[in-house]
Amino acid sequence: MNGYVVSVFSSVLLLTGIAVETNAQNAAAEAQAHVAKARAVAYRPDHDISDTFDSMCNPLKPGATQISGAPVQGPRAPRSKEPYAWWAPPAKVFDNLYYVGTSNENNQSVWAVTTSDGIILIDSAYDYTVKELITNGLKKAGLDPAQIKYVVLHHAHGDRYFGAKYLQDTYRARLIMSEADWNVITKSTDPAELKPKKDIVATDGMKLTLGDTTLTLYITPGHTPGTLSTLVPLKDGNQRHLGYLLGGRGAEMSDYGVPYFPDMATAMRTWIASIKRFHDIAQKAGADTFLSIHPQHDKTFDKLTAVRFRKPGAPHPFVNKEFIENHVTVMTECMEAQLAWLKSGSN
Repeated sequence: MNGYVVSVFSSVLLLTGIAVETNAQNAAAEAQAHVAKARAVAYRPDHDISDTFDSMCNPLKPGATQISGAPVQGPRAPRSKEPYAWWAPPAKVFDNLYYVGTSNENNQSVWAVTTSDGIILIDSAYDYTVKELITNGLKKAGLDPAQIKYVVLHHAHGDRYFGAKYLQDTYRARLIMSEADWNVITKSTDPAELKPKKDIVATDGMKLTLGDTTLTLYITPGHTPGTLSTLVPLKDGNQRHLGYLLGGRGAEMSDYGVPYFPDMATAMRTWIASIKRFHDIAQKAGADTFLSIHPQHDKTFDKLTAVRFRKPGAPHPFVNKEFIENHVTVMTECMEAQLAWLKSGSN
């Protein structure tokens, strides 16, 4: 009898092991199917989303709290605060939009939206770049930095807001961020001297109107608890376009000493839902122009060069509805792959 029980128990263990292995294999195959969908739209010479694909479509390291990028090949130098490492010239992109962010290597976009009643900045980059890139950059572009009225801070990471206190103190610019991310700043381990005073709290669907221009802000959690994403009206001669700016890239469960979500799976599911929701809103609104918070994500500098050499009557290099669609596909399919890898035990 005892032998029979042992035999049955062993059979159950064997079958359980086979089932677990089968489920893991199925999940791994599911992950690869999602990766294939992302890969299919991630690259062509004039349509490059490869940086996002490489950063998002790799299994997470054990214990990872964020999707932090592609595996590093060899040693990586620390980010330098010296101007040679981050300086970039200002660039006019549309009649009412300028790029005043960092170089491709430093990888921090800042956009200036000009209106009939002043300037709205989209993010502020770092404390050590703000004077040269924003104050002096706007002047070089023929604009007056004293006309900065609002700064939309898309999430509570230093690359978005470390320059904001200077703008708040120097130009009395109003800062806008979600309540959740204002709270992140309060709790974070970031240097206290770089934290701005809490100002305007963004709400979902909030209309930010300055003069003849209205931006629409949406709360899209997942990168941080209260990441903002924004629709930006754009002018190109007599043509009107609508910019689509997703306020983050990788899902994160914690950062800078602050927990965002209970686990990575929750962070990714939240971010996927936010991306799809913002995409649907943007699509219905007619968004046709991708604006990136990091220039490497969409090869912004290649597009800036194309704008500089654009011939009269030629299509605008930034206007491309298909790019928005494919970027959403890469982002969501790569995170679905991450979730499948979690199920398979590959993460």
